[in-house]
Amino acid sequence: MAVEEEGLRVFQSVKIKIGEAKNIPPYPGPNKMRDCYCTVNLDQEEVFRTKTLEKSLCPFYGEDFYCEIPRSFRHLSFYIFDRDVFRRDSSIGKVAVKKEDLQKYHGKDHWFPLQPVCADSEVQGKVHLELRLSEVITDSGGVCHKLATRVLECQDLPIVNNQCDPYAAVSLLGPSRSEAKKTKVKRKNNNPQFDEVFFFEVTKPLSYTKRQFDVEEDDVDKLALKVDLWNASNLKFGDEFLGEVRVPLKVLGQSGVHDAWYFLQPRDNGNKSVKADELGSLRLNIVYTEDHVFPTEHYNPLRDLLLQSAHLEPVSASAAHILGEVCREKQEAAVPLVRLFLHYGKIVPFLSAIAHAEISRTQDPNTIFRGNSLTSKCIDETMKLAGMHYLRVTLKPIIDEICTDHKPCEIDPVKLKESENLDTNRENLRQYVDRIFNVITSSGVSCPTVMCDIFFSLRESAASRFQVDPDVRYTAVSSFIFLRFFAPAILSPNLFHLRPHHPDPYTSRTLTLVSKTIQTLGSLAKSKSANFKESYMAAFYDYFNEQKYADAVKNFLDLISSSARWDQKSIETPIMLKEGFMIKRAQGRNRFGLKNFKKRWFRLTNHEFTYHKTKGEGALCSIPIENILAVERLEEESFKMKNMFQVIQPERALYIQANNCVEARDWIDILTKVSQCNRKRLSTYHPSAFLNGHWLCCKLSADTAPGCTPCTGGLPANIQLDVDGDRETERIYSLYSTYMAKLVKMQEACGSKSVYDGPEQEEYSTFVIDDPQETYKTLRLVISAVQTLEQQHMQYKRDKFRKTKYGSQEHPIGDQSFQCYIRQQSESSTYSI
Repeated sequence: MAVEEEGLRVFQSVKIKIGEAKNIPPYPGPNKMRDCYCTVNLDQEEVFRTKTLEKSLCPFYGEDFYCEIPRSFRHLSFYIFDRDVFRRDSSIGKVAVKKEDLQKYHGKDHWFPLQPVCADSEVQGKVHLELRLSEVITDSGGVCHKLATRVLECQDLPIVNNQCDPYAAVSLLGPSRSEAKKTKVKRKNNNPQFDEVFFFEVTKPLSYTKRQFDVEEDDVDKLALKVDLWNASNLKFGDEFLGEVRVPLKVLGQSGVHDAWYFLQPRDNGNKSVKADELGSLRLNIVYTEDHVFPTEHYNPLRDLLLQSAHLEPVSASAAHILGEVCREKQEAAVPLVRLFLHYGKIVPFLSAIAHAEISRTQDPNTIFRGNSLTSKCIDETMKLAGMHYLRVTLKPIIDEICTDHKPCEIDPVKLKESENLDTNRENLRQYVDRIFNVITSSGVSCPTVMCDIFFSLRESAASRFQVDPDVRYTAVSSFIFLRFFAPAILSPNLFHLRPHHPDPYTSRTLTLVSKTIQTLGSLAKSKSANFKESYMAAFYDYFNEQKYADAVKNFLDLISSSARWDQKSIETPIMLKEGFMIKRAQGRNRFGLKNFKKRWFRLTNHEFTYHKTKGEGALCSIPIENILAVERLEEESFKMKNMFQVIQPERALYIQANNCVEARDWIDILTKVSQCNRKRLSTYHPSAFLNGHWLCCKLSADTAPGCTPCTGGLPANIQLDVDGDRETERIYSLYSTYMAKLVKMQEACGSKSVYDGPEQEEYSTFVIDDPQETYKTLRLVISAVQTLEQQHMQYKRDKFRKTKYGSQEHPIGDQSFQCYIRQQSESSTYSI
């Protein structure tokens, strides 16, 4: 969620790896161990919780968390809690990182010492105050000064024990003053509107003779106003402290008026220091990102350069490829590039171009796509984005079962427990591997179209480059779909959103064994046993040394890498996709009634859709895949029958009733998938049948009338909708800006390579430059576009600095990040205060 700031959108996000805690103080009892979990909090709001690790003082969490931050915050905090035998949670310690300090730890593993959790230091929210100092004539005719304090409202107060019933206590502090006055309690409201005024006498009347005041009129500057926020509690322990503000009266100045927002602060005694590691420490890796995104027209020059990458010859001279060359990690470049190209529908030509270039540079087919190149990282990221739903429907049910059942699957004799039987464990593991293998190899029709198109391109390029190797068309695809997609998802299901948390060590071991076996089965290596260093794995793999496993892998790879050609030229042998009994209505429209509905055996391959009187008999009707123009549900009112759908052909529609709603959905999905590349697919259809001389839906009488309802396609939502193209372009700009020195060095490398024909200079050897002149031309355009955006960002900062008021609702007093910003700007000659 973006925050709008004068035509500019600001996005905040954080990616956290919660590693482990160590040296947690032991439990004060006979059992020293603790059951600990960790939470992630924005200020006091919990946004994530790890699983509870039992009986450990050094718990390893190994969990990843990512979120878009929808609001402003002051601290990113981590709390370690202990759950005792009564299922009560008590805090052990916390790590609180100020927002302005997050960049110090950006992308680095860091051990943070745990600090004590004290109610007086756990604060969040802000308060709006208005102070006015005025002269008042007393009854005796004297003049004194009174301070009118108006408590207007608070925002973002924490919710304590599922409630927030706040009130404010206002007092005047000085050498001998402590007058406290309270607002009314605002029930069930963490954004209370108080709007109450309190008056305090701050100087004695000149005519007053008794020494009632210790502070003279000229000592007003020594006074301070204190506002405490409390949560009114019904518990016997009393009200809970929510935070305080201290405002020195010298802020009134000559005007005598002060109106400002303040961040609530902890009490002075609320943050007691402890010795390092007294409460233990927590290992974290934090990546906080803040994107300032301009309106789309600002990004046109850079975006156009990037989107031309797929069509530039050679592709190594393109803006996208150059980004991969200058980034420290290829993953940095891959993430925004993939999202940008997906958003604009250009991911397949881009990946095809860089994959073809990489294959052309590869000498040995056995090393194809083995490195962490830009190509492999981009395809990985594409599979993660486009294939998440595919993973869920394919693997999640079995992964859930493995994590829930905890069947013993250890096959290493050294690690075997005394109570376990090796043969039983092998059989448990074999069943898991068999089930996962079967569900993967039968899922080809569910593979997302964008992945199939990429695999088709990989297969063609690899087969063309290594024509003497008949298996390279398979290994080029399996190196991604098995080695980089299914195997990692099985190994770490939490990273692919298949499980909420990292599996426990026992389950993790089972998943490791399954993943290694599936990876080897998918690799189609000549010598399977040689792939395992462990003898027990080689022995276990003997279960799968049958030709049917290799055939199943090849059929699966054929199917997912042939989506661009659903014809007999692309796959020689028809592949059976789905079959079963359903009820169909006769396709002729001259007869009506239930007698026209008959049970038939339906069969779908990648070539045709047929139905038969019964299984094994010849086809009564065959519909070529290219003749399927749409597959849609049929409204129940048409024939007063549920679970009906229609397969629309050029001249008529075939009406079919499935056995249940799940089966109807499955048939619609698979028929849509197999026919979606047909060039003549319809954009509209009739959701009801043509009966008694007219369409029931739109009442038109011509049976050839165009459809009245847009086709749904039966496909998952387009992933382009989840990507903000301008935000991704802004991220790419930030990367170019960060690595500007490398862009300049790459320019020098182009010049060096153009002038000198001798050996390449060592400092330039890391860059891939196939065409120095074309690459130099692109670099010049990229640097120009980046510098233009840089100037626009600087201008925005200058304008913001001039317009921003410290103490406003957006930047309350006590905002450390804004104070740092003020200091930076005041120290720069570019800005003026």
